[in-house]
Formats: sequence, structure tokens, C-alpha cells
Amino acid sequence: MATPVIMPRQGQTVESCIIGEWHKKRGDRVKTGDILFTYETDKAVFEEEAKVEGTILEIFFEEGEDVPVLTNVCVIGEEGEDCSEFNPKLQEEDLTSRQGDIHTQESASGDNGKLENMRSHPGVNIADIKKGYEISVPTEEDAKRLKISPRAKNLASRTGVDYRHADPTGPYGRIIERDITALQETGPRVTLAAQAEYKDLPVGSVSTGTGVGGRITTRDLEVASLPGVSIEGEEYEDRKPSTIRRVIAESMYRSLTTTAQLTLNTSFDATEILNYRQKIKESQEKLGLENITINDMILYAVSRILLKYRELNAHLLGDTIRLFTHVNMGVAVDTERGLMVPTVFHADIKPLNELSGEVVRLSDMCRKGTVNPDYLQGGTFTVTNLGTLGIESFTPVLNPPQTGILGVCAITRKEKERDGENIYYPALGLSLTFDHRAIDGAPAARFLRDLVTALENFPILLAE
Repeated sequence: MATPVIMPRQGQTVESCIIGEWHKKRGDRVKTGDILFTYETDKAVFEEEAKVEGTILEIFFEEGEDVPVLTNVCVIGEEGEDCSEFNPKLQEEDLTSRQGDIHTQESASGDNGKLENMRSHPGVNIADIKKGYEISVPTEEDAKRLKISPRAKNLASRTGVDYRHADPTGPYGRIIERDITALQETGPRVTLAAQAEYKDLPVGSVSTGTGVGGRITTRDLEVASLPGVSIEGEEYEDRKPSTIRRVIAESMYRSLTTTAQLTLNTSFDATEILNYRQKIKESQEKLGLENITINDMILYAVSRILLKYRELNAHLLGDTIRLFTHVNMGVAVDTERGLMVPTVFHADIKPLNELSGEVVRLSDMCRKGTVNPDYLQGGTFTVTNLGTLGIESFTPVLNPPQTGILGVCAITRKEKERDGENIYYPALGLSLTFDHRAIDGAPAARFLRDLVTALENFPILLAE
């Protein structure tokens, strides 16, 4: 029996996913557990395995298409089985074949001239005409207007294709989805102004252009005709940003244009936590501890101090500020796909060793692209660390609707006076960005002051 494979729902807020790569093709025999395709949300990449054994009878979506969750993606069954009932595009295609952008509707009863005219139009059922049904007939004005199905228009928008160049194959000259797909694969495109000159050139002499959608323009032909100059092998590369890059860009732009951000910078004497870190390393294997890092200690201290400054552990929602009882700590993670911020829920009640282990687990899943999207939301405060890259000071950008984010900087050597002598000490920088609409500078500064005190006396903080 034919079995459809649906696009899974990864997290409660995910509405659609993008097909990444097909590992199987139509007609392939698959076993239970075989990887069928990869798909991605705006934050992670997943693999979909075959749940049944059989042959891939049909694939409904290609790589790069955005597919709503719980929609049939392909069908597995036995060769020869009919799987048309599972095709999510069939209903729309049927609708497209019956509709057009036609304005004139006339009844055919009692008019032989109109009846003969209708016979020449595809898709018109003469039996329906004789029954007196109202039939839509395309006029000359309709034929001149460019018609495109909603699905084809959406595909053109997603792929950046100018659908005006498509060769329509649908009813009444309507552009449908397969026409847009064909346009993507037809190779070089030439602007109208450059077509005459382009025809006189040797085949393949100019294959890419600088016009819209890579079209070859008259300027491209002029450059190609210059001695020793060719537009082959451009000196730049146009690359469409990935899904996650677009999401990050939109989020950062919204953050900087809709919030009142201010950053405070300070540093603390890291001698105490460096000594504590060394003791942990010496006893880690014996005590079965996680690989607790300096960043883990900072996360631990932040989660405790934040509870006294609730306006920093909050969401600003229009004219309402939502103050959280627990700290859901967002931890910025650098991955090959871009910045990801998984959430350690209730970080304020987790012991240091447990907190460290969860950060490692979430970070690994982000880098592998297997993190559940539910872990990429719900944060109430974020910590981002660029100190490991040698950055001594920076300005973190808020992650709305959060009201605060802490940047962890590199350790530098600073000088201070102690017992009448100048000594050098390891100073670790901290940069706090906050939303001035939710909290003033003075309480934000007090948060930093208390955090510095806690970190400089870390063993005491652990004892509380």
C-alpha cells in the first residue's frame, strides 16, 4: 500500500521547512531507516528517514522548495501503485486548468456562432454549453495580458526569476509552475536590447551577464569585445544568503531599529575563577565532573545575580514588561551555518556541573544542525562570548523582546595598586547592552557591579 512521507513538524512554532538535499530519487528502492532527504528550518538541518520499505513512487517537491509542515513530500509503495491521491499540488493544478484571468462570461444557449467559437478553445466542454451552463471564454484582450498561476508567481518570487521571460504552457497561455522551473534551467538569458548583437557572436563566447537574473546586457557585450577582456570568470561572486543568514539579518535590523540600546563596559579580576578552573581540571576525572569552563562560571554567576534585577530578565512587549521568575539563559553559539542561541531553561536552579553539561549538549546539537527549534526560543537573557577570539571589547546586540545581553571579552593584563605596590592582574572584560526603555543606566550598572563582585569571589557564590 502506498504510504506518503510528510514534512515533519520540528517544534511548535515551525510552519514550514525548506527541502535541502534529496538522497533518493524517484524509482529508488528504499529500506526502513534509509535517509530520504534533508530539510531545514531557519535554525537547524534535519534528516528524514524512511519509515517503511518500498519504492519511491513520486517526489512532489524539489530541493530548495519551501514546504508547509505536515504536507506530503513523497510517496513510498510498490511499483505500479497509483499515488495521485497524495499529490498536494494536484488540486491546485486542477484548479489552474479550469480557471484563467477571464472577464467575459456568456451563455452559449441559442447562439451557434458563439458555440463554434468556443469549440476552438481548449478546456471548453461542448456538452456543458448545450446544457446551458455559463462558460468562460477568453477574449483577445485576455490573450494579450500576461497570466500566471499563484503557485508559479510564488516560485518566481522565491527564486528571483523574472516570470515575464517564461514560456507559458498552461491553459490560455497561462504561466504555471513548470514554466518557472524550466526558466531556471534554460541557461543564458539575453536582454531584448542585446539579442540582435548576441546572435552574431560564436556560441558560448558569452555565457553570463550582469543584468537582472544574470541576463546578458549590451554592456556585457561591449566588455566582451574589448581586446584581452572577457566577462568569463567574474571578479566577484553573487551569493544568496542562507535561510539562517536572512533570519539573523532581519532579527538584527529589527533589534537596532526598534529598541533603545545602550552598552556599559567593565572588567573584573579573573584571578579567583582562573584558580578555581585549574582546581577543577586537576580533579575533573576523579570526581566525574564536566569540562567546566570560564564561560560556564560566568553563566552560573549571571543566572544568580539576574534574579535581583528582574527588568534585565524580562521581555518588553509593547507597553508591557514581562518579568520572569526563573532565568532562561540564551547562550550564543558560533556554527558553520551562522549564529545560533539555544536556551538553558531554569539556569538559576541548575548546579554548575549540570549547567556546564547542558551548554555542551545544546552547543553540539547546534553545530550538528540537530537542535530542536523549541530550544531556540524562550530565552529571557543572553550571554555571548567573543573573548575566545581575542576581542577585548564589543557591543552586543539585543535579542528582542529580551531587555539585556552580556558580552564576555578576552582576558588582558591590567595594573592596580595593592598594599602600596602596583601589581598586574588578569582582567576579564564584560559588556552589558540593555534596553533603556525597560531599565535605567544606574540599575544596569549596579547589576554589573554585583556580577563583578560575585565573579571575584566565585567560591563564596557557590556556597550560597
